[in-house]
Amino acid sequence: MKKLLYISTLSLLLIACGEDNKNSMEAVLESNDIETIQKKRDELTTEQQEIHTKLKVLDNKLAELNPEKNVPLITTFTAKSEVFNHFLELQGSVETKQNVVINAEMGGILQQVYVKEGQKVSKGQLLARIDDGGMSQQVAQLQIQADLAKTTFERQQRLWEQKIGSEIQYLQAKSNYEAQQSAVNQMKSQLSKSTVTAPFSGTIDDIITEQGSVVSPGQTPILRIVNLSDMYITTDVPESYIADVVEGKNVEVTFPVLGKTVETKIRQTGSFINPDNRTFNAEIEVPNKEKMIKPNLTARLKINDYTNDKALMIPQSIISENAEGEQYIYILDSIKDKKAIAKQTFIKTGKTQGDVIEVLEGLKDGDAIIEEGARSVKDGQTVKIITY
Repeated sequence: MKKLLYISTLSLLLIACGEDNKNSMEAVLESNDIETIQKKRDELTTEQQEIHTKLKVLDNKLAELNPEKNVPLITTFTAKSEVFNHFLELQGSVETKQNVVINAEMGGILQQVYVKEGQKVSKGQLLARIDDGGMSQQVAQLQIQADLAKTTFERQQRLWEQKIGSEIQYLQAKSNYEAQQSAVNQMKSQLSKSTVTAPFSGTIDDIITEQGSVVSPGQTPILRIVNLSDMYITTDVPESYIADVVEGKNVEVTFPVLGKTVETKIRQTGSFINPDNRTFNAEIEVPNKEKMIKPNLTARLKINDYTNDKALMIPQSIISENAEGEQYIYILDSIKDKKAIAKQTFIKTGKTQGDVIEVLEGLKDGDAIIEEGARSVKDGQTVKIITY
């Protein structure tokens, strides 16, 4: 009896499996029979509709049991007026007007160099001397002749005042004296070019030509003298900032190489717009008491070009834009028990600084603004506040 029951059960299973294999997708497709394929499709469509109906019933029940399931979770912050300083960031280079290479003014042998590199010198101090080729002796001879002409003139003048002698003798003596003195002055002027003196107080940065070398006037550089007391930075400012970047504006200067930042001011702005790059020049004074700042050093500048004492600042990331290009954010309305209504508010923005932007219109002090979740809510939608 048991054996018969086992055989019967096995037969039913084999028949069912045969039916499943017959109705499988592979078997239906391989049949190439239109009626069979259409029948299979109708079966699947019916099953899909039944599953959709069941899912809808389940969703309705879940919504009934958990009404807050679809309420967006958001964070918020309060708009507060604050002082906003906007900075224009530029790059500049350190310069000094007292950075001079002194060239030879006379040809000859560099006879003597009286200073060393790094030595501090005063204005007018003798730095070097060039062999004058006997010019000093010529000056001495001319001076003797000038002295004689002077004596002759003075004697002739006294005689003339006593009405002794002719006027022509007096005038000739005077003319000869003046000519001799002019020749002496001219020769002394030429002789002075054999001495190299400091045009200003500073430091000898480099001895370019060694003692004993032959130098040529206007062509041979002898040494470089630098004054690090009067340093400044030059930078090119876009013409759109011509009304904001003016004399006296505060500037934060950073020297990346030195790891140093100083506060200073603009001391001068140019009156000419460069037509090639549409910029104007600005000079920023640099305090240099420690003498660490050198000419041609690169500097990063932050110029305070705009200040608003009562600015409303918000993160740029929460701002959306519609098809018309209008910017908007969401603020909270009807706040009660950590729930509120999201209200779309159109705004007008101003200047940016980093990740925040200034709001000029559409927002007032004290408004609760949606931060996290700002791009996922809709106007008039109920939201749940996580944090204030």
